Amino acid sequence: MVKTQQDGLAHTSADIFLECKDLCAGYGSAQILFDVNLHVKRGEVVALMGRNGAGKSTTLKTLMGLVAKKSGTVAFLGRDHRDLEPFEMAKRGLAYVPEDRRIFTDLTVLENLSVARQDRRFFPEGQEAPFWDIESLGVLFPSLAKMPDRLGAQMSGGEQQMLAVARSLMGNPLMIMLDEPSEGVAPLMVEQMGEMILGLKRRGVGVLLSEQNFQFAQWVADRVYVLERGEIVHTSGVKELAQNEALMRSFVSL
Repeated sequence: MVKTQQDGLAHTSADIFLECKDLCAGYGSAQILFDVNLHVKRGEVVALMGRNGAGKSTTLKTLMGLVAKKSGTVAFLGRDHRDLEPFEMAKRGLAYVPEDRRIFTDLTVLENLSVARQDRRFFPEGQEAPFWDIESLGVLFPSLAKMPDRLGAQMSGGEQQMLAVARSLMGNPLMIMLDEPSEGVAPLMVEQMGEMILGLKRRGVGVLLSEQNFQFAQWVADRVYVLERGEIVHTSGVKELAQNEALMRSFVSL
């Protein structure tokens, strides 16, 4: 087990679920990300923060393979994934919930969940990872359990967000990336979302979330990376960021 030092924090290589080094990416000739370095460990919640246009969503999309990287590396569970397709990343245990949710609006709640089912998974050392099925997700998201036959098009924005997350969990991921999970969601559902994230953490799942709402990030996250114009300008524990008033005023939406 190799000990490394990154972002001022000591960790072991066996702990790291997802890591990118010197990641550069963009759309066509427009470069959005510049030498982004970050990592997420097992059972850790990491918040990627910054104002609109900072590059948060592009970072998640690039890590998932939805945006081609120009240079740099992405490794999941210690393996360099180079140019894998998004579905291949998902098959290996990395889930992604986009900001626009992308649920199937012409399918019911139950149908949305059923199409995402994958086999049981195990952590790298052999321990069984959390297993999700329709019944256990009904306990986690009781509001969804009450509407199994409702079409996606007939759901509120908050309900669609819950369905998008629940659908990703049907893949039994080892790690999940959430793009703006609290945006446009009623306070009660924000609370349910936060409890869900903390529950995943307790069970060893890694979580990387893009977030503008610092109060939400402060509640659920262990560490934060702050992005500005596609570059990481700060990384620390979430409590340390909260105490940095100058940085908060400059780069974080309160």
